[in-house]
Amino acid sequence: MSAAPAPIARPGGLVELRGVHKSFGDLAVLRGVDLTVRPGTVTAILGPSGSGKSTLLRTINHLETVDAGLISVDGEIIGYRRAGGVLHELPEREVLRQRTGIGMVFQSFHLFAHMTALQNVAEAPRRARRIPRREAEARARALLEQVGLSEKADAYPRQLSGGQQQRVAIARALALEPTVLLFDEPTSALDPELVEEVLTVIRGLAREGRTLVIVTHEISFARSVADKIVFMDGGRILEQGPPAQVIDAPTHERTRAFLQKVRPA
Repeated sequence: MSAAPAPIARPGGLVELRGVHKSFGDLAVLRGVDLTVRPGTVTAILGPSGSGKSTLLRTINHLETVDAGLISVDGEIIGYRRAGGVLHELPEREVLRQRTGIGMVFQSFHLFAHMTALQNVAEAPRRARRIPRREAEARARALLEQVGLSEKADAYPRQLSGGQQQRVAIARALALEPTVLLFDEPTSALDPELVEEVLTVIRGLAREGRTLVIVTHEISFARSVADKIVFMDGGRILEQGPPAQVIDAPTHERTRAFLQKVRPA
């Protein structure tokens, strides 16, 4: 039986956030965030710890609910439906359906320890879309090849380096052919010598025309790959624009202070 072809990248999705607020108890984490991510573009989100970057990312696929505001992908409100001018939270099965179009790669991989790399990648298509095992595994092999891990298909997470585990996690996020991919500091848990292999894979995805939203502390990477840089602090977007503007010539004093601290010497 011949292997299934690698999944064709779907056109990137349009992500829109309007007036998004989120608090945890008395702590306001997002304070009226407005953001548009155009289809097929790469947006890098920068900012200090506690600025709301990761929470913002998690609201896009409804891993965190919002207290106010709306988030939509290609015009579909995420996590809610409108009825009579009122928003009602969707049942979990509908949220899971929406999430199949919004892939996410976490800081700490989140691979299933009892599954091989191949099984980790093939699992979501089998469960979420009822794809037959042989077809799902053929697609998974193609994705592992795409991230440079075809020879590790039968390895378990404990047998892989951190960089290899993160590349498996990226392949898993791609398995459902999402229109939007979210990356939450994808290199923060890696040893420095393993960072570049993961960033190389992400650069390849950017060239495919997918919509990528990346929370990162890698300033040089953000400059090289992003169409738009977003700088957050205190739960607000203080500055956004192309890398040449935000990184090289920031207008907000807080952005300048942050970049002076984190830029490599």
